[in-house]
Amino acid sequence: MSRVSNMLRTQRFDDYRYYHQSTVNQTLHLISAVIFLGCYALLFKDPALAGLVGWLAMLTRQTGHFFFEPNGYDAVNDVSNEYKEAVKVGYNQTRKIILLLVWGSTPLVLYVVPTLFGLFDPPAGRLDFIRHVGAVWLAIGIGGGLFRMIQLFLTRDVTTGLVWVFKVLTDPFHNIALYWKSPLKLLRGELIDTSIADADWSEEDAEEATHLT
Repeated sequence: MSRVSNMLRTQRFDDYRYYHQSTVNQTLHLISAVIFLGCYALLFKDPALAGLVGWLAMLTRQTGHFFFEPNGYDAVNDVSNEYKEAVKVGYNQTRKIILLLVWGSTPLVLYVVPTLFGLFDPPAGRLDFIRHVGAVWLAIGIGGGLFRMIQLFLTRDVTTGLVWVFKVLTDPFHNIALYWKSPLKLLRGELIDTSIADADWSEEDAEEATHLT
């Protein structure tokens, strides 16, 4: 269990220090985390609506990554952006673009093939069409997570893949604990989280890790 907890802490810390330096991005992740909790609540009651809400949260997160996060040389961590993309455990920018292209093409595919080759009944109206889109988006989200997990099984090891999945599923709770002060930093004009340079999520202070910001 010590190895698993250390791996989880390392994945979370690397994600924080490498990919969440912008307080705009952190604030968008905070908003996204709250939306994701709503998605979790809807999963067993209305999966199609959960799919729509989940991708609204995902777009909020990725907007922060693509438009506000520094993409050049990372002076805080003394590594290049190419290095960070190469060692990324989860979805790096290339993988995210592919996933978002699949996501964005869903309404067009369902417009051309409304039943998705017999998977759905013909939509009776616009609401049915939207719900079908939501159901497919939910499948894409789950499928994308499972696909990357299997990739990690093959390219790294089973533990890394399972820890990454657990991290992703619990990120909304962790993001709220980690970034709840980010909107205040943003209002003060602090566009980059300066505390990252001094952050150290060692085993001794793991209990305090979620309170660094």
